Amino acid sequence: MSKVYFIENHGSDYNQLGRDAVRLLKTIVSETNHKFEKEVPIKVHFGEKGNTTFIPPQCYDETINYLKEKGVAPSYIETNVLYRGSRTTTGKHIETAEDHGFTQIPIIIADGDIGTEFDEIEINKDYIKKCKIGKGYGKYKQFIVMSHFKGHAEAGFGGALKQLAMGFASRGGKLEQHSGISPVVKASKCISCGICVEKCNYDAITIPDTAVIDSDKCVGCAGCIAVCPQNAIRNTWGGSNFPEKLAEYAYGAAKDKDIIYIAFAHNITEDCDCTGSHMDLIAKNIGVLAGKDPVALDAACLDMLQRNESDKLFEKGRKTLAHAEKIGLGSTEYELVTINI
Repeated sequence: MSKVYFIENHGSDYNQLGRDAVRLLKTIVSETNHKFEKEVPIKVHFGEKGNTTFIPPQCYDETINYLKEKGVAPSYIETNVLYRGSRTTTGKHIETAEDHGFTQIPIIIADGDIGTEFDEIEINKDYIKKCKIGKGYGKYKQFIVMSHFKGHAEAGFGGALKQLAMGFASRGGKLEQHSGISPVVKASKCISCGICVEKCNYDAITIPDTAVIDSDKCVGCAGCIAVCPQNAIRNTWGGSNFPEKLAEYAYGAAKDKDIIYIAFAHNITEDCDCTGSHMDLIAKNIGVLAGKDPVALDAACLDMLQRNESDKLFEKGRKTLAHAEKIGLGSTEYELVTINI
């Protein structure tokens, strides 16, 4: 049975949340005799431009300082998003991160300027055979994945598993989880400029009148979505088995990696931090949780939320947890270890 460590915190002092996080990190390091590599990236979410409830940078200060004291070189690591927003390309993504205060350490955008650089990680599961994981992740063996537990329209909730599945995936990997393998073109918006044709490395796009994507040639890298000046190329968001694909991509992201997971069950909103606007909180703050099993960690967060608020809240996410357990990523059974401060 996996251990999940917990510090209760109902307040809104972000500096204290950071101290709670590093205390949990130190506990795991001590109890598991964890040895750090020389470089350890920290996986975070910088928040979409306009979002006000993402976990702010001061929550990571203590963890950064602790790693530096241990002789570790930390960095932030992320991948570009699939939709058109303030984090679609590397330049804009880093600009958004810095505007939100994430300036303490270097930032790595792991899937290249427009999200098309990836390694294929073979997993051979029910829905995904090979995961498209941002190429920059391949350089590192260890990570600290620090997630914000909150809602998500399709997944039910976002936590450690979503940080792995979407946060490690390249744009094409995100597309594969959300829908079919190929984007679609809205002909009425296409101006036949040819930028998508120039950027496609697979000769999958032609322009007889307006852009047409050949699904047999398309590998789903989604680079065309990023470069289209008219926002005429998009994904359909209509794919099937999204929860299961999410779990399988999380499996691929964590494969052969040594990861410590920390979750902030704070600023709990109905939707995720990719929403570029203010969102109202829908639940009381819970605290900070951590462990080495992402399935157990997410299960503990969800169980606590439902006990405190409603047994129906974010229930949709149980499907992802069940599939993640089925494929061997972790266990929904856990021992909760409460640490008093």
